[in-house]
Amino acid sequence: MKQRRRVSVVGVIGELLITAGVVVLLFLGWQVWLGNLISGNAQAEEAQALSQAWDREAPAEPAEPAEPAAPVGPGDPIVQPAPENAVAFANLIVPRLGADYTRPVAEGVNADVLRTKIGHYPGTQTPGGVGNAAFAAHRTGNGSPFYDIEKMQIGDSIYFEMEAGWYKYVVRSLEYVHASGVGVLDPVPQSPGIAATDRVLTLTSCNPVFTADERIIVYSLYDTWFPRSGGAPPEIAALAQASAAS
Repeated sequence: MKQRRRVSVVGVIGELLITAGVVVLLFLGWQVWLGNLISGNAQAEEAQALSQAWDREAPAEPAEPAEPAAPVGPGDPIVQPAPENAVAFANLIVPRLGADYTRPVAEGVNADVLRTKIGHYPGTQTPGGVGNAAFAAHRTGNGSPFYDIEKMQIGDSIYFEMEAGWYKYVVRSLEYVHASGVGVLDPVPQSPGIAATDRVLTLTSCNPVFTADERIIVYSLYDTWFPRSGGAPPEIAALAQASAAS
């Protein structure tokens, strides 16, 4: 006849603590996931509201701003100046990250801005301007707008929707740099002192996921400007129509 194993008080307490720890971890994970989902949905709704407001206010022909961020000429895109800190002024649309991927963009990259939006680095260009238009967002938490940024591929389209219309960029390369690698913000990225002649887009985020040891960088070059009066680019027309119908 087998002798029953004696269960000590210490053993019971230990098992209870382990179980409680697992439950707490699962709960925290669920909270993070749910919070991310709620934040991401809120950002998408804000982007949709911005787009609808621009459609309502759009004149027959977009007006060139009085003080553009860079010289514009015949055939060049209208370049809108950056607004005050924390003011939303654009939507980022990335088909590679989802057919309905659209997130609001605001001026600044401080914690308050990045908590609810993609941030624009002050002092860099705005979309369509000659030089480097640089932006940052979280990969984890706060809606994780750049969680899948490493999935971007050469040739992918990136759009910025603004009051004047849509600015299309095409991905050219990806790079990993140290967290202190501010050279990616130069007018010509990683080339200090060189005068810019191209319209460059730089997206930055932390890497690897859940850490801030380094930065993942996606570089793109300007391709086309689509004035609002002519409607959204064909590649994202369905998203624009869905936003207008909401």
